Amino acid sequence: MNDNEIRVGILGASGYTGAELVRLLALHPTARMVALTADRKAGQTMASVFPHLAGQDLPNLVAIDDVDFSQLDAIFCALPHGTTQEVIAGLPGHLKVVDLSADFRLSDTGTYAQWYGHEHKAPDLQKQAVYGLTELAREAVKSARLVANPGCYPTSAQLPLMPLIQAGLIEADEIIIDAKSSVSGAGRGAKEANLYTEVSTGIHAYGIGSHRHMPEIEQGLSQAAGRPVQVAFTPHLMPMNRGILSTIYVRLAKDVSVDDLRQHLMQTYEGEPFVRVVPEGVVPATRHVYGSNHCLMGVFADRLPGRAILCSVIDNLVKGASGQAIQNFNLMFGLKETAALEQQPLFP
Repeated sequence: MNDNEIRVGILGASGYTGAELVRLLALHPTARMVALTADRKAGQTMASVFPHLAGQDLPNLVAIDDVDFSQLDAIFCALPHGTTQEVIAGLPGHLKVVDLSADFRLSDTGTYAQWYGHEHKAPDLQKQAVYGLTELAREAVKSARLVANPGCYPTSAQLPLMPLIQAGLIEADEIIIDAKSSVSGAGRGAKEANLYTEVSTGIHAYGIGSHRHMPEIEQGLSQAAGRPVQVAFTPHLMPMNRGILSTIYVRLAKDVSVDDLRQHLMQTYEGEPFVRVVPEGVVPATRHVYGSNHCLMGVFADRLPGRAILCSVIDNLVKGASGQAIQNFNLMFGLKETAALEQQPLFP
């Protein structure tokens, strides 16, 4: 082992986000994957579960109970929601953790219980968690031991909205978020609703008025506004493999123009490697970020006076999950933030 190597484990490596972590970390100059877990597929190779990863020098999949955590420096936790809290609470204190589930995203444990249907199982650990929306939480992430990686919808919505709310350029109480996501956002588990014949050639709304990402979005926007904020948010499932498009309708603050919004977002994200405001008149599309850690956003005048429309696109498996997780991991270990994430989007 190289003295500079960081020994990494991925819990839940047989899911979409786990496989994406492996794909990206294979190019990391410092991280070395030494433990991959998948309880139902324990004993199998990653190449047998994900043939596209054949050729990588990877350990076989094992059960979580068989991992020697004393031999690791960090873990990425890509386990299902509701299972992560007890696992992380039982880990050695020296480990740095990036959790890709929703288990530590909500700072208020009462709100978590309300939306997820059970009490939080690690409330003391929740107090240590840093919400890792990287571009807007960079300094806090650097010193964190546990980072709660944001959800995909909240990432696409908060990146354009939080700077505008914080600057007082839009009315925080009249926001409508109409979001479209790919099927991979629902995970790799077998579900009738995700069968090909259920999702192909159509689109449908789900979680209307009750999607679990609502409190996560409102938490960030309330922080930006300095007071409680509620939004209208409706997600839709699209017949595609990757991507999220959030179309966001906002009311301008008094004496604010659409160009003011565009200029402020450009200033906020100037020099950022992954977040960019597209030129005026260009409409960002999910195909523009496919396979990348990029977030593209556009600002448009609405036909209705005093209103504007924001369009934000990400790849839900990269910037919406595994890519942002690696971005946070890099900051936690003082590494180059873009390590393993510099690949350009695939097109067409």
